[in-house]
Amino acid sequence: MTVTLASLSQQTGLAVLDHLEQSVSIPVVDGLQAQGDLIVVPLPVIASSVQVRPDARWSDVPPEGVELLRGAAGGNPHTLVADPGTCRWTRSVSDSHWLAIGVFETSAVAYLLHPEHGATGCTPGTYVVRRQREFGGRRERLVAD
Repeated sequence: MTVTLASLSQQTGLAVLDHLEQSVSIPVVDGLQAQGDLIVVPLPVIASSVQVRPDARWSDVPPEGVELLRGAAGGNPHTLVADPGTCRWTRSVSDSHWLAIGVFETSAVAYLLHPEHGATGCTPGTYVVRRQREFGGRRERLVAD
């Protein structure tokens, strides 16, 4: 089945901006993905610095999705969307860089949806959701979306 921006928007009730082509098929990627101030990294890539806590409490991702992060100053949400029973999520992580928001495990394609950026799909696997940071001179700061 082809998943489009329109079908994800309808499933979640999250409207996307008019400049986005809603009939386009959502690309599915098995590696790093960035979406504004958020980056999704396959857990094996950064397992030396990010671990799920042994006492982690996992939640199933419902069809309407889970808000992972809202943009700076209450902006648009980054939402994780998956078919029922295929994806679970936890915020119970340890990250030596203090950037991780959480981890999700998916047995089918899961999607990241954002009203301005559109959507991308993640192949089955385990992923770390992190804030992005940028460097300016000698300082680093979180990316504000």
